Amino acid sequence: MNRKKLLSLLFHRTVLVALLLLIQVGMLAAMVLRFSDYFAQFYLACVGISLLAVLHIINKKGDPGYKIAWIVPILLVPVFGGLVYLLCGGNGLSKGVRRKMEGMDRRMLEVLGPDRRAEELSSMGQDAVNQSRYLEEYGRCPLCTNTWTKYFPLGDDVFQPMLEELRKAEKYIFLEYFIITPGKFWNAVLEILEEKVCQGVDVRVIYDDVGCLYTLPKDYYKELEEKGIRCRVFNRFVPVLSVRLNNRDHRKICVVDGHTAFTGGINLADEYINAVEKYGHWKDSAILLKGEGAWPMTVLFLTMWENVSGETENFDAYRPEKQSPEATQGAARWVQPYADSPLDDEPVGETVYLNLITKAKKYVYIMTPYLIVNNSLNAALCAAAKSGVDVRILTPHIPDKKTVFELTRAHYPPLLEAGVRIYEYTPGFVHSKCFAVDDLFATVGSVNLDYRSMFLHFEDGVWLCGDPTVLAVKEDFLTTQGKSQEITLKDAESRSFPRQLLRAVLRMFAPLM
Repeated sequence: MNRKKLLSLLFHRTVLVALLLLIQVGMLAAMVLRFSDYFAQFYLACVGISLLAVLHIINKKGDPGYKIAWIVPILLVPVFGGLVYLLCGGNGLSKGVRRKMEGMDRRMLEVLGPDRRAEELSSMGQDAVNQSRYLEEYGRCPLCTNTWTKYFPLGDDVFQPMLEELRKAEKYIFLEYFIITPGKFWNAVLEILEEKVCQGVDVRVIYDDVGCLYTLPKDYYKELEEKGIRCRVFNRFVPVLSVRLNNRDHRKICVVDGHTAFTGGINLADEYINAVEKYGHWKDSAILLKGEGAWPMTVLFLTMWENVSGETENFDAYRPEKQSPEATQGAARWVQPYADSPLDDEPVGETVYLNLITKAKKYVYIMTPYLIVNNSLNAALCAAAKSGVDVRILTPHIPDKKTVFELTRAHYPPLLEAGVRIYEYTPGFVHSKCFAVDDLFATVGSVNLDYRSMFLHFEDGVWLCGDPTVLAVKEDFLTTQGKSQEITLKDAESRSFPRQLLRAVLRMFAPLM
């Protein structure tokens, strides 16, 4: 390694962050040693803090698995446990930031709330009406018709169509992504964004600071601002042990002129379009909305923009002046975008999934990169399979995170025992977050089947009812299943005792991962 590369590595943002965090851990340890002369008093004080933390955890709202995952280490190591929980254990932002961001829900209700249309789904059955009502109330977005949709089973498939839609922009382009990485994908997008800025188009970008910690330089937003692209960074990462690290902007939103929108699992990085290989073949998906359904996605972006920028927007100024010609082709279809926020204690992403599972009568097909289900989802999946519903789940065979992959496999046995069929995508990594149910319902979005995605992150998705795209999601699952290996109960259980022990421990601490 030459000197330039060595210096680049030593002064890389992530190395400096790790060093600062280690210094803080060292300082905490030094404090303990410094008070060794008063060990009994110090120990009792720490035990008291830990017991108070346990009482707080027990009495607060939240998932039982998350509570257990914190209570066990706190009681095992009371000297540090309570202190660490106070620093890192919550699931909210600072009070000031929380108050500021709670305005997102109010703004969405102001702009979208009056439009309640769930009853239009009565011809599709009461289950459809009830699911839509829930999303209107808690997902903050109304049911939409006059929306043309297209499902993309691979990131490779969405790459060129996204570039084509960006080139058509006349008024504005809004991008909100968890990860941006310079390369073929982002560079192609950036080139178009620069062209559009020169044409007077309002171009804005939001990216998550932790999501881009390894991929972008610290002040990358300044580079974009110099190009005329308005850019904001969500929840700037500060190398301090703090609860603020928990909440991330995991959404994937691309909006053009309020009438066209993309979302799904795809970030703006080359592995998502298989331009580079990281974990074998990358299986991801996305959905395109043209028509009414794109407007709620626009509002999702603008509410986030208001809260990260401190600016106040006139939402009416961004309403689409015209619709895409394809929009009228969707007159008999129903789509409903939705938002999930960690600030309202309402687990929208989890509830959408639970509603789909519990209302299924024939089948539930699921693609997910991580199968780290809590007790509620596990019980729902098992009950559906035991009731005769064809429940199938497709996960990666080549992992992006080995520990998380072990945890995913640790959840296989109880599901397999109940009759759930599980497949691993042998060519590589599955990053899709999709459900297809009974040829009637589907959802495509950013919500993983893990605790962080369902309870700690800002997420988005699109719920579909009676739309042809439902069948496209189903067909994609079956096609991908044909390239996958089915996992039997014998496969899942034939592991060494040390690995079984590891998985048991990982399951205990799953909500913290």
